[in-house]
Amino acid sequence: MEHRVSDVGVIDKAMALLAAVEREPHALAGLVAATGISRPTAHRLAVALEVHGMLRRDAEGRFVLGPRALVLGQAAARSYPLRDAALPALAELRDVTGESVQLYVRDGDRRVCVASLETPHGLRTIVAQGASLPLGVGSAGAVLREDTDTLARGFAESVAQREAGVASVSAPVWAGGRVVAAVSVSGPIERLSREPGARYADAVMAAARRIEKDAGF
Repeated sequence: MEHRVSDVGVIDKAMALLAAVEREPHALAGLVAATGISRPTAHRLAVALEVHGMLRRDAEGRFVLGPRALVLGQAAARSYPLRDAALPALAELRDVTGESVQLYVRDGDRRVCVASLETPHGLRTIVAQGASLPLGVGSAGAVLREDTDTLARGFAESVAQREAGVASVSAPVWAGGRVVAAVSVSGPIERLSREPGARYADAVMAAARRIEKDAGF
């Protein structure tokens, strides 16, 4: 993730630790290697973040994101203004396709899910609101990277890129000539098929246009 550096060093270091753990679990040595922070400082900050619920230890003793981080992520997603404008279009998209739908925005080299509505099917894709995922995989990632081919045809599709057995279709939401979000449909390959764009691209692009209209873009 791209790190913003402020003039408050302790905050910058704490954020670097959180960013490292966001990507993957780390023992203390891994945190030091990933961030370049000295071992005593990394330990002191990680323990403090653990006390505040921003980090916790998994069964192997590694640091992972804690329950407070989850709560804050969900609260941030709920407060994101585009989310409220997008909810009617997302609900319609879920009902039309019968599949789970999401809205993502870019955060450095990650994508954050700011809205997620689940399908009623028992077998389904679950992406938690507030989840941070890699930008380099998945159809939403291609949209938010502004991949040339994706923008030319108006949508991206992926099959088993981010997760085995899952397919997705995403389309860009535009504002002021730039991509500000990606709206997605995702679900099991057995329902979406290995050509999910052929099935759902039109519906996803229509949802993106409605979001732009409802948001006043």
